[in-house]
Amino acid sequence: MGTLSGMTGFARTEGAHENLSWVWEVRSVNGKGLDVRFRLPGGYERFEAKARELAKARFVRGNIQASLNLSIDRAGSDIRLDTDRIDHILKLAEPYITSGQVSPPSFDGLLAIRGVLDVEDAAEDVDQETLDKAILASLVSVLDQLLEARRDEGAALSGVLSGFVDSIEALTVEANANAALRIENIRDRIAAKYEELLPEGLPEDRMAMEAASMAVKLDVREEIDRLRAHIDSARKLLANGSPTGRKLDFLTQEFNREANTLCSKSADSDLTQIGLAMKNAVDQLREQVQNVE
Repeated sequence: MGTLSGMTGFARTEGAHENLSWVWEVRSVNGKGLDVRFRLPGGYERFEAKARELAKARFVRGNIQASLNLSIDRAGSDIRLDTDRIDHILKLAEPYITSGQVSPPSFDGLLAIRGVLDVEDAAEDVDQETLDKAILASLVSVLDQLLEARRDEGAALSGVLSGFVDSIEALTVEANANAALRIENIRDRIAAKYEELLPEGLPEDRMAMEAASMAVKLDVREEIDRLRAHIDSARKLLANGSPTGRKLDFLTQEFNREANTLCSKSADSDLTQIGLAMKNAVDQLREQVQNVE
């Protein structure tokens, strides 16, 4: 038996290597196809091709967004302050400060000027190949977590979808057993219809022709047979697991077609109500099917 998967989920994982740490976050929502987008720090675009390959190996549908946030532990880094540059900046600014055109710069403001503060990170000495492997291993982990989250949603959806299929089946059985479709009841309805106009009643041969004509118009056996076949197909698709969302969506269209035909052929209020109830169950089924991968 296969596993049904949804298309929404969230996963997060953290990793670290020497003085570098990172966080992968992935989000997934419904989508007609597979659309994977990455937000990576500058200089780490090299991960995108491999990351996309890893996502495609796990997912078929859904809009997936993955982000990598990288941080560096500054402890142990060499920090150099360019005091000559600071003196030069203050000298250039002195006339403007004296005239009151500008306020004296704060120390924080001076540090923010490019070139004043130089930090030599130990990250420069990190083995890049080892770091890349560690970051990609974290990505594999977070994608697997997302896969499990989507499967959890699929497990919940499976019971809901099976319930709607059961409802459609029960309504199909009810429609097939509808008393208005029995030939003897059709004859009685025709006799009652003509009784006021023809007190002597219709000739037997004419009655047979009228009954046969109405029976043909009301005959829903083909629709019932197709509904039964669609019910079997739906259950097989659910049992096989994802990817099956598109096939289920097409099947709901076929269910709806048969329900519409039941309503259009109906000359009986009970059968009409059965058809309308079936349309409602099909609409609910189709709404939930949109969440299935």
